[in-house]
Amino acid sequence: MIKQTIGELLEEKVVLDIEGIDRMYLNLYQPMLQTGGGVSTFFREEHRGAKVTSTALMSPMTKSFIHDIYSFAKQEGVDIVSFDKGQSKDEVTQRYLAKFSAQEGVLYIGKAQEKFNTFRTSKKFSTDTGRPFPWLRRGMVMCNQYYFYVVDEDFGPLFIKFSSYFPYTARICINGHEYAKRQLAIEGIEFEALDNGILSCADPV
Repeated sequence: MIKQTIGELLEEKVVLDIEGIDRMYLNLYQPMLQTGGGVSTFFREEHRGAKVTSTALMSPMTKSFIHDIYSFAKQEGVDIVSFDKGQSKDEVTQRYLAKFSAQEGVLYIGKAQEKFNTFRTSKKFSTDTGRPFPWLRRGMVMCNQYYFYVVDEDFGPLFIKFSSYFPYTARICINGHEYAKRQLAIEGIEFEALDNGILSCADPV
């Protein structure tokens, strides 16, 4: 027979209760570039002035974007690390964090091949003339994703992930526990940290 309920055990043993967000993902994207029609408008009318919309127009943008990433890394002295399949990104990040002493900045840039939903060009035929014309459709590809692992003064360690393929979406991942640690440190409140949490705090209220 169980003498105590789980609720009673928690009330007796738990010394610090934290309510907050574990991880938050913020997706970055340009709404116009999420549909074939919007992409066509972007290339032909809004931005590039192309006569015909084709995925061939995206390649120079990709090359320029990747060039800028490598130029930034060289200028700032930031390593670009190619992740192997199955390699733990967290373990790599922890090694860089152990050597990082600045208040904030870029730890390193990680590169990994992942599936990505981009646009492909297919051929359709006009019902009026029978002539072929290019048509943009969604399709999955394997492409490089670039992870900018950074330390922020307010949020602590986080990463910003950029796709190297059109439409160049991005994602920011913020860790709520790291944010809490940063805020305690800023306020000068002593605490005992865990890898992904807080064990104790001098002023929990």
